[in-house]
Amino acid sequence: MSDFMFELSEDEKKFLKQIAFSSIRTRFEKGIKVPEPPTEKMNENLGAFVTLKTGERLRGCIGNIVGEGPLWKTIANMAIQAAFNDPRFLPLKQDELDMIRMEISILSPLQSVDDPAEIIPGRHGLLIRKGKSSGLLLPQVATEWGWDRETFLAHTCGKAGLQPNCWKEPATEIFWFQAIVF
Repeated sequence: MSDFMFELSEDEKKFLKQIAFSSIRTRFEKGIKVPEPPTEKMNENLGAFVTLKTGERLRGCIGNIVGEGPLWKTIANMAIQAAFNDPRFLPLKQDELDMIRMEISILSPLQSVDDPAEIIPGRHGLLIRKGKSSGLLLPQVATEWGWDRETFLAHTCGKAGLQPNCWKEPATEIFWFQAIVF
């Protein structure tokens, strides 16, 4: 897999976080103005995830694996989804807004993995699919937990609701991607 060549300036990253927070705030406050994208890059069609945390605790994480429209709109929508529709958590309350820390991950296109030995934890995110089951873990998850390659693969299988060693089975599809995380 070649390196993901999409880059963002600090102003573009700031804009995307502002869009994400503004989108969440519109659920609680009227009259929030959403600024216009500062550059054409914000209109790229890329997948993205928005992760919300309180302290070090996950509070919501939802994304689109593939882009389905302008990046800035995907980020706005995923922020709302992570705040209010992650089935693992109750919807965000207004008094939690100031405690939320946000992380945005912009994904490269998925590519099929030919040799699992080439997976680099922390560099690659994984999507594992077998039958109707699938699970995805972002690249930073392996780093946060200190996982090696096999542990990362096993946890991605688990996220799909599959046995930890399912990645070794011929019927299992493994895809990788890279992410810009900020």
